[in-house]
Amino acid sequence: MKEQIKDQWTLGGQTFDSRFILGSGKYSLDLIKAAVDHAQAQIVTLALRRANPDGLANIMDYVPKNVTLLPNTSGARNADEAVRIARLAKEVGCGRFIKVEIMRDTRYLLPDNAETIKATETLAGEGFVVMPYMYPDLNVARDLQSAGAASVMPLAAPIGSNKGLCTREFLQILIDEIDLPVIVDAGLGRPSQACEAMEMGAAAIMANTAIATAGDVAEMARAFKLAIDAGRAAYRSGLGAIRTKGGAASSPLTGFLDEVKEA
Repeated sequence: MKEQIKDQWTLGGQTFDSRFILGSGKYSLDLIKAAVDHAQAQIVTLALRRANPDGLANIMDYVPKNVTLLPNTSGARNADEAVRIARLAKEVGCGRFIKVEIMRDTRYLLPDNAETIKATETLAGEGFVVMPYMYPDLNVARDLQSAGAASVMPLAAPIGSNKGLCTREFLQILIDEIDLPVIVDAGLGRPSQACEAMEMGAAAIMANTAIATAGDVAEMARAFKLAIDAGRAAYRSGLGAIRTKGGAASSPLTGFLDEVKEA
């Protein structure tokens, strides 16, 4: 029997077994517990700017000590604001990991790629493990890599929309061309969509709304974990080729159909 090799991945010098990341936005004790216990999340994001000191302490009390905190710069409208939020997160003990999230658009909540590159370069230079949220654009992803990003986090669809892989083709280009972990972030609404993203070669999935708004939060968290694992296993095993024309018999026994036809 072939020995199973542990499938791990690395960010900022830390090794992770889980490829599910819990996003911020709709926090509750039940959601965090479900993500850690049922989806086996090892990274949980924290929207520092939207939390008051008491609220921040409560959220951090909910997150187990063995889970890596990923504060984000939600609320930042430009690179300068994002850098200030990141530095504040480090000062209050959230560590070196930071998700750069910069938005001027208040309707669709689309990231400002240009300002994100600026913030990434500054923060990476200060020793942060920078994970920028971005609209999937190959040239931007290359610039982020050059700026020192530890990963790229392209959106699948607008934040909180549950619309799924709307940017599928562009995500695939990034996965194929960028030598960094590509973490599909925002907009996934179903475990099957997370599975497909992993089959494409994504390194990990970030989700929040799809789980937080489910009828059974714990069961949906478990479903996402299973889907992510299945998609990753399929990618690692090597997906079969797609035939563009005609069909092919899956069993040699069907060859008798050709003989009957000829007769």
